[in-house]
Amino acid sequence: MIRLIGSLLFFNVAIAAWSAVPANAQTLTELGGHGKWTAYSFKDGGNTVCYMASAPTKQRGNYKKRGEPYALVTNRPARKTKGEVNVVAGYTFKADAPVTVTINNKKFELFTTDDRAWSPDAKTDASLVSFMVRGSKMTVVGRSSRGTKTTDTYSLSGFTATKKLVDQACPVK
Repeated sequence: MIRLIGSLLFFNVAIAAWSAVPANAQTLTELGGHGKWTAYSFKDGGNTVCYMASAPTKQRGNYKKRGEPYALVTNRPARKTKGEVNVVAGYTFKADAPVTVTINNKKFELFTTDDRAWSPDAKTDASLVSFMVRGSKMTVVGRSSRGTKTTDTYSLSGFTATKKLVDQACPVK
């Protein structure tokens, strides 16, 4: 039952994260998972999309109401997109306020749109994923539209093995 609820929740996150997904998107398939990460696939216009997702293990911030935050890494072979990193905050980000991701003392700056944060380009995605593979935890610091600072900590336990599942199911050439 918990897996089903998690799958439905992650599917909703996936749909929210990609506005290009049609309303008649096919069924979400769980590919498996390791540690704190789970991999999924679904069809988008006949093309397979695979992503992995995790919820933070720790959340800090002085907020009264917040949705569920997630970190996602997506492969879209039809678009030749591999390892696209996306963070869903659970609130609307402050306009023009960057999000900082830190792994092993390396900082990455992401730009925001509504409740999502993205790296600026594929090169940054690749570097970020490389650090996620080598790291043990990832910290995401953002600011809500009301000015509330949040700090989410994600475990990277199982990231590498789960990324292999995504790369096998959705290879990008």
